[in-house]
Amino acid sequence: MSVIVVGLEQRHAPLDLLERVTVTESALPKALGRLRDQSNLSEAVILSTCLRTEVYAVVERFHDGVAELQEFLATVSGSPVDSLAEHLTIRFDDDVTEHLFTVAAGLDSAVLGESEVLGQVRRAWEKAQVEQVSGPILGTLFRHAVETGKRVRSETAIARGITSLSHGAVALGADRRDGGLAGARIVVVGAGEMGEGVAQALVGHGAASLVIANRTPDRSDAVATGLPASTAGEVRTESLEGLGKLVADADVVFTTVGTTHPIIDRPMLERAVAERGQGAPLLVVDLGVPRNVEPSAADIEGLVLLDMDVLRSAVAEALSGRQEEVAGAAGIVSDEVERYRLVSRARDVAPVVSALRARAEEARRTELDRQRSKRADLSDAEWAQVDSVTRAMVAKLLHQPTVALKDAAGTPRGERLVETLQTLFDL
Repeated sequence: MSVIVVGLEQRHAPLDLLERVTVTESALPKALGRLRDQSNLSEAVILSTCLRTEVYAVVERFHDGVAELQEFLATVSGSPVDSLAEHLTIRFDDDVTEHLFTVAAGLDSAVLGESEVLGQVRRAWEKAQVEQVSGPILGTLFRHAVETGKRVRSETAIARGITSLSHGAVALGADRRDGGLAGARIVVVGAGEMGEGVAQALVGHGAASLVIANRTPDRSDAVATGLPASTAGEVRTESLEGLGKLVADADVVFTTVGTTHPIIDRPMLERAVAERGQGAPLLVVDLGVPRNVEPSAADIEGLVLLDMDVLRSAVAEALSGRQEEVAGAAGIVSDEVERYRLVSRARDVAPVVSALRARAEEARRTELDRQRSKRADLSDAEWAQVDSVTRAMVAKLLHQPTVALKDAAGTPRGERLVETLQTLFDL
């Protein structure tokens, strides 16, 4: 049995491929159900964010498991497996632990120490639990990963300043517009976690107005209500039905919707730019993966379109000074990885140790019962002494094998010892 992760991530896959392989929240139950039906997979968790889509799994046979997950991702993306091969990342066992802990710590993000990814890791695991796909092995792994992420953020300064893609997007928007965002009419499309983060990051920028547009009014109303008065001169909510008019009336648009197709197409933006007339360009920051804005709109005169590729590059440059915190955070990750390994090794050998002790105890009791029928001359008190002595003898005999087994757990030697004990004692 092996723990593996197969997926695509920002450093090794182009944005258009990441878009195609993204598993949206609404599609997650069905995707997890497909993994649950795989005979070789006993547990699975899908972590799909704007910068990565990875499937963590416990598999009976390593190579078969990798092949099944590759086929799964190929089906999601609508591409043949061969076209994904050069972009896929495959990890197994200890490497999976180190990778997930690094991700949860925010060390493998466009924004070092970002706060959003920790919640994404936790929710990915919770979704898998709801769909009854995650079990004890991945449950322990993800729980420890979340603990690691929390520790990194509490014990280092890696999360200071820009702490999320939402904050990075607002900072980028302010940098790309003359005069920053002061006096700007801003529209945030989407009121999920990313949209709420953008709205909160606008506090103090002096926007003239802020419109939060969302499919469900209850959610956008909740986001707007939670904002301080200093967010903008006017804050209101709208549905997506009049999106074209909202875009035309805006100076800056942030899009944060989880969707499989663009919700803002080129014709909508061409009309918006025409209605705006002369003046500063319309600035659109697309935080969607898959993209919310049709990419071909980038060449419209009077429009500045920034997507995740631009954001990642800009944020990485802005946060170059945070690198000194990486060493401390990486040290915490290493400590937690080793702690997890020790706990896992002890857990892995525990059933063998229990079985060995149970087998020895069964043999001891069987022999005592056999002798009891032959030695009727011994009193109950004497039999109690015999029971105590034989129990102590068995404990001493098993002490050294138990210690050796626990010390070697998780190593090739430990695997050989387990196999030997199972063979010798028919465990």
